[in-house]
Amino acid sequence: MEIPQSIFDRMERSMADRESLLSRRATRNADYLRRSGCKPEDPVIRPPFFRDADRIVHSKAYSRYIDKTQVFYLVENDHITHRVLHVQLVSKIGRTIGRALGLNEDLIEAIALGHDIGHVPYGHLGEKFLDELCTEHGLGGFRHNVQSVRFLDVVEDCDLTLQVLDGILCHNGETNDRILTVEGQADWDSFADKMEKIEKEGDAFPLTTEGCVVRCADSISYLGRDLADGLEVEVIDERDLEDFPENCMDFFGITGHKKEAFSDINRKVLDVLIRDIIAGSYDADCIAFSAEASACVAAFKEFNMQHIYGNERLIENQKKIRFMFRSLFSRILEDIKSGRKDSPVYEDLIDAAWASRAYLGAAAPEELTRDFIAGMTDRYFEWVFRQSILPARVRSRYRGW
Repeated sequence: MEIPQSIFDRMERSMADRESLLSRRATRNADYLRRSGCKPEDPVIRPPFFRDADRIVHSKAYSRYIDKTQVFYLVENDHITHRVLHVQLVSKIGRTIGRALGLNEDLIEAIALGHDIGHVPYGHLGEKFLDELCTEHGLGGFRHNVQSVRFLDVVEDCDLTLQVLDGILCHNGETNDRILTVEGQADWDSFADKMEKIEKEGDAFPLTTEGCVVRCADSISYLGRDLADGLEVEVIDERDLEDFPENCMDFFGITGHKKEAFSDINRKVLDVLIRDIIAGSYDADCIAFSAEASACVAAFKEFNMQHIYGNERLIENQKKIRFMFRSLFSRILEDIKSGRKDSPVYEDLIDAAWASRAYLGAAAPEELTRDFIAGMTDRYFEWVFRQSILPARVRSRYRGW
């Protein structure tokens, strides 16, 4: 059923009224920029950045979030954070800040949902091993934010806007920025310059204020959550909590180093840091933490790095995982060069209907191997490894005892 023109006109006026209430720093829907612009737009019902969020959610790469490690791999616990939950938390935090600051929430949501699509199996440890392999095979280093753009812009060719791709490229939640200001021009040449800089281990701030919000929301989302998950799976205990920074204890209102005192650490972190960002950014030309909050974020990240991410219990299998990455990279690369059609890389990438034909026609075997492995879920990675390493059983009448 078609929408009557009178209703459509009222919807259009309502959207214009909402946009008029946005901050002067907000990205307007009319400013969107796509490379091809070949797909029809309907900016009244589905504005461009809203449409981008839909395209990301319906991508194959987004579907694979469901079984990608956030921090704790090889842990059987359904209550800890996986990558699919993390991006939803970043979206929620980012939109909370964006609403308070009068920013474009659709743009924030699209950037947040797409920002970690490039993460590999086993999280940052897997990224480290794939980075080694990419460097050895002449591809340069591996950066998950660059890979996120590659999946959405090249491998699946979702035709996303420049503003969304830029926010995804520049999210970099591992850094500790007290103040973020927009950087770059709204054109594809500026975007390409940023891509080249980041591929060479540099950094770049987002083009939009909304992208800056997502970059901060990324850090806010995982600080308390990773600590809560660490306690949940008993990677850390009260002896570790005795080292929790005193400035963080005071800033987040935590009393005592017992486990019970940290039972709602994630709620406290979210509430305090979201309020701090809003207060520091409301009438400013930047997105900023207070000096006290920034110092706490830095100290919190350092605590998590020492006691969680570098914990011996968490990294005890790293030699085995490194062996798995190296073996699988070699096997998949050989399968492509040999044209071995029964290899999973053909069924699940090269011959897949969703993969861009332009990408497949231009990508070298090493690039296809990188992208195939980077896109795997943890379980699929393990399954392909077993298929590649273990010999196939031969069926016969004799079953044994």
